[in-house]
Amino acid sequence: MPKMKSKSAAKKRFTLTGTGKLKRKHAYHSHILTKKSTKRKRNLGYTTLVDKADVKAVKEMLQC
Repeated sequence: MPKMKSKSAAKKRFTLTGTGKLKRKHAYHSHILTKKSTKRKRNLGYTTLVDKADVKAVKEMLQC
């Protein structure tokens, strides 16, 4: 049987940290930025961790 493929979309959006946590970027930072405050845009630029409720689903998509 061939190897299972991981989801290409998930590979582009999530990275695994050294301790096994999942890192992600914030949404709403690609367009219509003029109406958003500088503080909001700055905070959207940082990365954060995937919520624990979603970790299992994301790891299945990544096959890890």
